[in-house]
Amino acid sequence: MERTDGIPEQALAWHRAGKGAVLATVVETWGSAPRRVGSQLAISGEGLIEGSVSGGCVEGAVIVEALDALEDGDARELEFGVSDGDAFAVGLACGGTIRVLVEPVGKVMPEGLLTELCAARAAREPVAYVVDLDSGRRTVVRAGYETRFRMDRSGFEEDGRTFVAIHNPPLRLIVVGAVHIAQALVPMARIAGYDPIIVDPRETFGSEARFPGERILNDWPDDAVETLGLDGRTALVLLTHDPKLDDPALEKALASGCFYIGALGSTRTHGKRITRLEAQGFTEEQIGRIHGPIGLDIGAAGPAEIAVSIIAEMTRVLRKGA
Repeated sequence: MERTDGIPEQALAWHRAGKGAVLATVVETWGSAPRRVGSQLAISGEGLIEGSVSGGCVEGAVIVEALDALEDGDARELEFGVSDGDAFAVGLACGGTIRVLVEPVGKVMPEGLLTELCAARAAREPVAYVVDLDSGRRTVVRAGYETRFRMDRSGFEEDGRTFVAIHNPPLRLIVVGAVHIAQALVPMARIAGYDPIIVDPRETFGSEARFPGERILNDWPDDAVETLGLDGRTALVLLTHDPKLDDPALEKALASGCFYIGALGSTRTHGKRITRLEAQGFTEEQIGRIHGPIGLDIGAAGPAEIAVSIIAEMTRVLRKGA
């Protein structure tokens, strides 16, 4: 699913301010549709918008329908065929079709349900917003859609009438060690949809000059990861080559639910790492979560190619599991 950062929250704010609000969600696509299933557009009663359900070619029609729905208090299912001409205008090779669910807040989508959804998002808690289009029943659930959560895949269940909108926390990458590989990895990770954070107590390494515009914590890694938290949408990459820095953070990670743990170093270096962790009482299963040597074996040479191999391995673990 494409992230809908701030869109449910904006709809809730408009509703609470008495302006009226509608959420429009892409629930199905065919062909080269401009936006993925789960993409959202919030519309206020004053016609203000946030987000998108297409490349701009159907927004106008959705806004008109949304304002009508806000007036009559009913949900609407809309279907739009995106013509080849419109598709070309938004940079697509050919046309497509999208189906959009329009839900007025308060009248169709209960305010309490939207509040619960927004609270879960703020707490980095994965939740699914489930709509039975036949009965009108709407729920926020936290379990039962593990494959959808892992794949970030919103969509209809087999019955074709139960729509599941996945709201995962944004992906995070915590990089311990502000080294050359990190300088290549961080911008790649940002392009891939991660929110990167660099941790290095050595201010000469972890500096604004070396990582302009990035979030840098000049803390000891174990303190930093404990403060940041390591949840199921967080990857931890250890690049310092220094057990004094890597191992304390690694020990925190092995007791956490982060989806990926990778540690730089040769097979020999990783063997020594395993020995140290075994001495600390970690089990074979726990230690087996560490990807070391880090990255897919693509014959990488140099920091940029190693960064590519790390991103590739993180993606494989995220989408297919360890």
